[in-house]
Formats: sequence, C-alpha cells, structure tokens
Amino acid sequence: MKMEHVALNVKDPRAMAEWYRQHLDFTVAREMREAPYTHFLADSAGAVMLEIYHNPPDATPEYNAMDPLQLHLAFVSADPEADKERLVAGGAALVKEERHGDGSHLVMLRDPWGLPIQLCKRGEPMLRP
Repeated sequence: MKMEHVALNVKDPRAMAEWYRQHLDFTVAREMREAPYTHFLADSAGAVMLEIYHNPPDATPEYNAMDPLQLHLAFVSADPEADKERLVAGGAALVKEERHGDGSHLVMLRDPWGLPIQLCKRGEPMLRP
C-alpha cells in the first residue's frame, strides 16, 4: 500500500497551510473555506499529503507541550543548516540539533504553532530517489 496522508487537528489550519506553503514547499491539493477549514497539503514531490483541520468537538492537541519524539514531521533536507536558518527567520523555533558519526545531520524545530518538524540529512539516505 502507498501512504496518502497524515491528518492533524490544529488550531489555525488556514494560517498553518499558508506557512507550510511558503516555507516548506507544500502545495494546496484541496481546501475547505468553511469550518473545519480542512486543507490537504501535498509535499514537494507530490508523494504524501498532510491533512490539517480544526474540529472543535475534538480536542486540539497541545503540540507545543509534547516531546518532539512523541510526534514530529520529518523532511529530507540537502542543507539542514541553511533550512534551519530560513525556517527560524520565518517563525520556527529551534529545539535541538544533532550530528551523528555516520554523517547524518538532524535538526528539530517547532513550527509557529508548536508542531515539531525535523530536518534530516542522512549519512545513508533512507528513501529511494
């Protein structure tokens, strides 16, 4: 099976969709202009989507209070240092940066709504090109 999307209940899907479009190269595949403001955001490869919405009957998780290892979105980055600087300038917050002996460089950030995002440059790539 092929993964289509991951869904997250967030506080402001319209603003979040715009930030992900501007800063992480997502495109809006589908959107609802009325509550719950569902947005399907496609990654730059068009291979996976992120569904974000605000569904008031269900509790919106406090992503900012979660340890990033409980939940995070991970992105392949050819230059984590440059991407980190660009994202922080755009409103993200640095959480942690790691370099491993195999050449991997991992940067954990939080988007402006507290959702953890990770930049990954693996010493040995894990995905097919």
